[in-house]
Amino acid sequence: MPELFLALFLLVLLFALLAGGLWVAFSLFVVGIAGMALFTDAPLGSVLATTVWGASNSWSLAALPLFIWMGEILFRSRLSEDMFAGLAPWLTHLPGRLVHVNILGCALFAAVSGSSAATAATIGKMSIPELKRRGYPESLILGSLAGSATLGLLIPPSIILIVYGVATEQSIARLFVAGVLPGVLLIGLFIAYVTVYSLLHPEAIPEEKVEVSLRGKLKGLTLLMPVTLLILGVIGSIYSGIASPTDAAAVGVVLSLGLSAWSGDLNWQNFIDGLLGATKTSCMISFILAGAAFLTVAMGFTGIPKMLAMWISGMGLSHYTLLAALTVFFIVMGCFLDGISVVVLTTSVIMPMVEQAGIDVLWFGIFVVIVVEMAQITPPVGFNLFVIQGLTGIDILRIAAAALPFFLLLMLGLVLISIFPQIVTVLPMMMGG
Repeated sequence: MPELFLALFLLVLLFALLAGGLWVAFSLFVVGIAGMALFTDAPLGSVLATTVWGASNSWSLAALPLFIWMGEILFRSRLSEDMFAGLAPWLTHLPGRLVHVNILGCALFAAVSGSSAATAATIGKMSIPELKRRGYPESLILGSLAGSATLGLLIPPSIILIVYGVATEQSIARLFVAGVLPGVLLIGLFIAYVTVYSLLHPEAIPEEKVEVSLRGKLKGLTLLMPVTLLILGVIGSIYSGIASPTDAAAVGVVLSLGLSAWSGDLNWQNFIDGLLGATKTSCMISFILAGAAFLTVAMGFTGIPKMLAMWISGMGLSHYTLLAALTVFFIVMGCFLDGISVVVLTTSVIMPMVEQAGIDVLWFGIFVVIVVEMAQITPPVGFNLFVIQGLTGIDILRIAAAALPFFLLLMLGLVLISIFPQIVTVLPMMMGG
């Protein structure tokens, strides 16, 4: 099978380039050029030019820098302090008490940032020192933050879902809606774990000495109103069909700037820093997407994806066996690459197999995101682990050990959406299209 040897050659070349430190985007271009130049007669220059232009000239891609900018603006505001002050008084009587602030705070920020790393950094900079000062167990603080911050990849507006939608030509609005119930499921699993842990180890959870009156609790809720309105404005406009993801992202940026100005955090330096941060991240992702689009076309000319799809089909793997194999594959990839790179690197080869197996491409997008979430808290390149290490200075293996229960809960979430795919598909079906 010459295609199999070609696939192995290109795979070895790709990993050699990545191991050598070459940028992911350049590595994708080099592998695509090598595949086309050495093994096909296709016009390389024309294909390269048209593919890169087509990948860059996508209206769906316009949502990407806007959502990233929205997260950058909010990262530089005092949103985390307001969220802690608003949530804390309502959680003091629950088993686990203020550890739940990590989970719910991450869920709220995930719904306006789209980034796992930004969620970990924003919530962690407030919650870690505060929870440590009050005497909560370090492992529970770090684990709940690392695990809950992964929700930034799943709960819309998710940057990685935009990337997946562009790479696979799926509706980004439907992907966003598909991520809502799995996100709620994971939040429920995390809260249940912290509750059970606290009931089994009551001595580990400190008593909260200060009682807050109902009036004080309601006053605290007003601190959550701005971010709640922002979530409703962005996600509600997409779900109701009033706005496309790109339109909603533009509205989100304007609302975020207004929220930041209202809270007194918006100054010229923060504005410029947020704009530059969003520009750098957006350029990196767009460059990777252009390289991935070219590699996809190049692989199509070589015939590798079709051959692999037929090979997998010939093995007669069951639906669940294929998903289990892909889960292991994505976790291993995620140990060495960031989530966006994993998605764009693999779609050209994996998607023909997925479609051949009759797996819903929309459902598979949520499946991939949850697996990538698991990779975010897996050493050696778990991005959330690095962010938390930067905040605390704690050894990364200790943080990874603390995050292990939440890794297993993500695995449980993956099993549940595989057994009950309606968790993912019911809202997009209600949305129609």
